Amino acid sequence: MLPERRGDLFILSATLLASAGWLFSKEAISGLPPAGFVGWRFLLAALLLLPFCYRTLRQTPTGLLLKAAAIGLVMTLNLIFWIQAISHSEGIGEGAFIMSLAMLMVPPLAWLIFRERPSRQFWLALPIAIAGLFLLTMGSGLSLSLSQLLFLLASLSLAMYFNLNSRFARRIDPMALTCVQLAVTGVMHLIYSGLFEHWPEVIEPEIWGWFAASVLLATSLRFVCQSTGQKYSNVANAALIMMLEPIWTVLISVFWYQEPMPIEKVFGCVLILLALLSYRSRNLLAWYRSRQALNVGGKR
Repeated sequence: MLPERRGDLFILSATLLASAGWLFSKEAISGLPPAGFVGWRFLLAALLLLPFCYRTLRQTPTGLLLKAAAIGLVMTLNLIFWIQAISHSEGIGEGAFIMSLAMLMVPPLAWLIFRERPSRQFWLALPIAIAGLFLLTMGSGLSLSLSQLLFLLASLSLAMYFNLNSRFARRIDPMALTCVQLAVTGVMHLIYSGLFEHWPEVIEPEIWGWFAASVLLATSLRFVCQSTGQKYSNVANAALIMMLEPIWTVLISVFWYQEPMPIEKVFGCVLILLALLSYRSRNLLAWYRSRQALNVGGKR
């Protein structure tokens, strides 16, 4: 199998594991306090990564580690909104599509904070996304549920994290950066859980099974698959495949939770997906043209 195709399969596996992670998380917090679950999940995931980046962490300047930890606080905020949204939602499908809007929230935040003007593709995709969000969240009336509001806040905080992390990630090893941020997120959630949550006296064994699946499959194995896939897959293919995550999540939610998907919600999901595709079209077209140029140059 060609390395590029193998990379695509790794990216596809990562999206499937990420989608399954929504199910694992929702089932786990049916018997565990939400913040406590996220805290232990991310702290254990960081400990699993630590042996692979320990030497790199020791060689990284303290100032860079502190900045990585500070960005981890933004990830902490994002996960607080996300897990609370899941705990208040009946399904997980529409939440996955709302979260996918984070990619369209990145440009306006970059414009506001870093004075980087959004591209024309963003302004073309924005009304499509807004229409999709309206159908997805308000298609049955002018109302916004608590879970939908929390998913929107989670999407906004995720966009903030992407903005900050993308400007910092080039200065530190990716695995070391991930390990630090996972650890910070885990510790902060455990502190929050210790202050505000009550742990049950008895936890069913199946809850621990969902918890283990979240740590080993949806976090650690997913990170390995995604990192390996990005090493071999081209950027355009990886971007397209990663957009399949909300689709898998909807299918899981419909099958597992019998989440209702009336026609207006289906159209809303389709419009959001079209908005993401149109926004990424510039990068995809640029990649295609560069690929064609390389092919033409190689034939000379």
